[in-house]
Amino acid sequence: MCAEPVNLRQFRKRAVRQEKDKLAQANRIAYGRTKAEKSLTDALNLKDAKAHEQQRLDNGEPDHKSDPASRTPK
Repeated sequence: MCAEPVNLRQFRKRAVRQEKDKLAQANRIAYGRTKAEKSLTDALNLKDAKAHEQQRLDNGEPDHKSDPASRTPK
């Protein structure tokens, strides 16, 4: 009933390799998009932002930040 000897150096290397594989898999998910996919996402976000801004209601008051006529001279 002797147990088979285990090489600890190989065991440690295998554990490090498996940890690196897990990190690589997470990075592939997080950063693994092509340039075309990134630009498509950016374009869709820009389109949604413009559509959202177009739905904004005007309350009749001038926007003091963008309306130069509403500024008072100093």
